[in-house]
Amino acid sequence: MIQYSCSHGGVYTVSPRLVRVDFSSNINPIGISSNVLNVLRKNLPKLSSIYPDDENTNLKNKIIDYLDGEVSHESLNIGNGATELIYNFVRAFVRNQVVIPYPTFCEYELASRKMGAKIKHVPLKEWQLDVDRILEKTKNSDAIFLCNPNNPTGLFSYDLIEKLVKKIDRSIKILIDESFIEFVDERKHPRTFIEKINEFQNVVVLRSLTKSFGLAGLRLGYCVSHPSIGKKISHNKITWNINGLAQMAGITALENLSHIRKARKIIKTEREFMYASINNNLSSFSAIESDVNFYLIRLRNGRSKQIRDLLLEKNGILVRDCSDFRGMNDKYIRVAVRTRSENLILLDSLESLDK
Repeated sequence: MIQYSCSHGGVYTVSPRLVRVDFSSNINPIGISSNVLNVLRKNLPKLSSIYPDDENTNLKNKIIDYLDGEVSHESLNIGNGATELIYNFVRAFVRNQVVIPYPTFCEYELASRKMGAKIKHVPLKEWQLDVDRILEKTKNSDAIFLCNPNNPTGLFSYDLIEKLVKKIDRSIKILIDESFIEFVDERKHPRTFIEKINEFQNVVVLRSLTKSFGLAGLRLGYCVSHPSIGKKISHNKITWNINGLAQMAGITALENLSHIRKARKIIKTEREFMYASINNNLSSFSAIESDVNFYLIRLRNGRSKQIRDLLLEKNGILVRDCSDFRGMNDKYIRVAVRTRSENLILLDSLESLDK
């Protein structure tokens, strides 16, 4: 098997004690809600001493309510983070070859390589999907991975995705990762392919509660598909894969949607503030417009690893070096949208490097 490196953001990619503000992880900028914390504290003794519900019944009911009752229990699979479901999807459907547009989240490729699959890479075209080139690569493929909003480049055109899905042979499974969709501006909120799972029975839509509700340490994700596909994915689930605290956190988070609405407003305001501040005041950095909770900064001077290390050493700021994303070079860093006070720290730090 060809060795493949898959890197991520987060404080444990460096020495955690060095990190003052983490801009490398794309999660809810206001973190976990106080309601979730209070419920976890109250239920910690009980939930720590009993086995969790292996069927995730109450959590599934809450997700179905959140999705306006459009899906069934058989259509839902719950994962210990969205990443577990990527691996369960691969175990269920990947045998020979997959197609992956790039740059994108590296776990699609890592999971597929671990199954011994060949990878057909297709570069993005001006940060959007190149539908024709993707279609050219689908022969003898088991699956295609699409991330929308895409990590690290942002939102894809829904129309392009729909065009691609309509043209692909229905025997090829399509994983559409919508882990960041809750962070998109409400006025630009893209349609979700969850509403299409009965029309396109080869589509699996992946979501993350980890990112949306600030539950990164608890790990929680889900995927939605036609029941016939969901059943095959569930065959790869290990027993008690979701602990009781994570189930309770997910249920409570979905009962308090004002938390994500508040975060979405902050993200919109702060993203626009950072875009204007960087592009109007700094000559060495150029922020690329985004519709989600992270954005790319192009470096006019220096290299991404060098800038990351300088920000960390001088100011305790951790950003994502994008040089290890397939198809990107050392002229980009990825930055999460944080709160105003945190964003001002980043701006001051970038200004100190501006030359």
